Amino acid sequence: MTSSDLAPAAPWIDNHEELATWLAPVGPTAVVGLDTEFMRRNTFYPQLALLQLAHDGRYALIDPVAFPLGDVLRPTFAENPVVTVMHSAGEDLEAMSPFLPDGPHTLFDTQIAAAFVGMGLGISYRALVAELVGAELDKGETRSDWLQRPLTESQKLYATLDVVHLHPVHAILSERLVERDRAAWHAEDCARMKRRASEREGDPQPQRSFKGAAEWTPEKQALLRRVLRWRETTARELDKPRSWLLEDAQALDLSNALPRDAAHLDERVRGTRALRAPQRKELFDLLQRPVDAQEIESTAPVVGHPVGDAKRAINEMRSVIDLLATQLDLPPGLLCSRRSMEEYVMTGVWPEALEGWRRGVLHERLAGLLPG
Repeated sequence: MTSSDLAPAAPWIDNHEELATWLAPVGPTAVVGLDTEFMRRNTFYPQLALLQLAHDGRYALIDPVAFPLGDVLRPTFAENPVVTVMHSAGEDLEAMSPFLPDGPHTLFDTQIAAAFVGMGLGISYRALVAELVGAELDKGETRSDWLQRPLTESQKLYATLDVVHLHPVHAILSERLVERDRAAWHAEDCARMKRRASEREGDPQPQRSFKGAAEWTPEKQALLRRVLRWRETTARELDKPRSWLLEDAQALDLSNALPRDAAHLDERVRGTRALRAPQRKELFDLLQRPVDAQEIESTAPVVGHPVGDAKRAINEMRSVIDLLATQLDLPPGLLCSRRSMEEYVMTGVWPEALEGWRRGVLHERLAGLLPG
C-alpha cells in the first residue's frame, strides 16, 4: 500500500489568522508532527520554503514565504510543553531558527529514537515508516523546487505525507523507548541536538577539524582559528556559503604562509565569489595582526592522526565500545563517535560530546585505557 492511497486533505495557509485558527485546538501537552522543506541556494542559511504540521488527524501546509511565522508559532511550540515530533531534525531546526531560535520546547526526533530501539543509526524516514507503519512513501519530489509558487499538487501531496505518519511512528517508538528504559537518554540527545542547532556563532574551535595543522606552531594554529572564525562570522552576516569567502585549502594556505601585501592576497584568493573589496581588506588586516599570548592560550591544539600508543589505545577503546554497544543493543556510533574517542585519547580530556548518559556508561571503562 502506498501512502498516496490514503492521502488526507491539508489546507494551504498563507496568513497569520488562518494559522492561528489551525493552532487553536493544540493544547499545552499536545503532540504535533512537524516537518519542513527548505532550499540552499547560494546562501549560508537554509531558506525555509514550507512548514508541514500534523495534529489529531489534521494537517496543514504553511507558506513561510507569504508571512512571518514567529509571533504565531512561538506561543505554541516554544512556550508550552508541546511535544514536537520530527525526523532527523538538525537542518529543519536550523531552517526554523529565525522564528524558533531555541527550537521547540520538547523535541522528539524519530531518527534518534529508532537508533535507541535497535533500528540502526541514521535510518531514513521512508524506511522507518515502511518498517513501523507498513506504508510506502513516494520519493518523487525529493529534489523539488520548494520555493516555486504555486506548488504543484504532487509537491503538496509529498509534503503532507511527510507528516501523516509521524504520530503513529511516535507512539510506537515512545513505547519501545520506555520498554528499553531509554526514554531519558533519547530526551537528552534531542536536547543536545536543539542546543547545537541554536548556536549563533558556530564552532568556537573550528581549527580542530583541520588535522593537517596538527604539527603547526601554536601561533599558526591560533591564526588559523582566527581566520576560520572570521569566515564563519562573515558568512553568517552576508548569508553566503563559507566557501564563497574562503575554501578550506585557502584558509590553511593563508594561515601557514602570510601574503606579502594586499596584491599578493588578491592573487591567492582570486575566484572567491563573496570576497569583495571590504572583506579582502578585513582578511588582510586579520592576517597581519600579530598573535598574542592570550589568543594562543584560548586556542585548543589541533589533534593529529593517532600513532603508536595512541593508536593502540583507540583500538582497545573501540573493542570496549563495540562490546558495550552489543550488550546495550545500541549502534556503536551512537554510543561513541570515532572523533570523540580520538579527541579523548589525544588530549586526555573527556569530550563534551560524551557528557550526560554517555559519561555514566563509558568513563570508568575508558579512562584506564588512556596511553601513558
